[in-house]
Amino acid sequence: MFQFPGSLWRRCSLAAMLGPLLCWGLRIEAGQIDLESAGARFGFGANSIARGLNEAEVFSNFNLPWRWDLGAGLHLESRFDLTAGWLGIHNDHAFIGTAGPSLILGYRQFPIHLDLGVSPTLLSSHEWEHVNVGSRFQFATHMGADWDITSHFRVGYRFVHMSNAGVARPNPGLNLHQVGVSYLF
Repeated sequence: MFQFPGSLWRRCSLAAMLGPLLCWGLRIEAGQIDLESAGARFGFGANSIARGLNEAEVFSNFNLPWRWDLGAGLHLESRFDLTAGWLGIHNDHAFIGTAGPSLILGYRQFPIHLDLGVSPTLLSSHEWEHVNVGSRFQFATHMGADWDITSHFRVGYRFVHMSNAGVARPNPGLNLHQVGVSYLF
């Protein structure tokens, strides 16, 4: 029978207990789910384990129906992100696909906002030349910033950490820098 590693179980339990407390007293607005943006990203290794790895992906973001007004012009929005692409080094490539939520922190109508998220990740292979991430199933967490240049175009940067959360060995953790462009609907 599968068992969560102790540290992962403690983190998930803590998040489940603290999440409702963090939302207490905030004004929540409900909306509808709709396509927010679609685009492409390119990434490259940001740590010694990921040196030489490159990534390219297409993505789409869907607005989820929750928005929190934090006061003083700050707001937090929820999105669902889908990606599909490749990850590899030289001629050794694998498919990568992710699906997961993001939280977007913005200030009034200011065109730059912060993006934080986590996504379960599937790989068609977990080994490339000198890199072995231990499993085809990973978790990708990201944090970054997006700039809405016009009402329809956005550029962005994100730092991505991908690991299998200790479910398999080895678990070296890949760090990637990603830059992207997208069309806003």
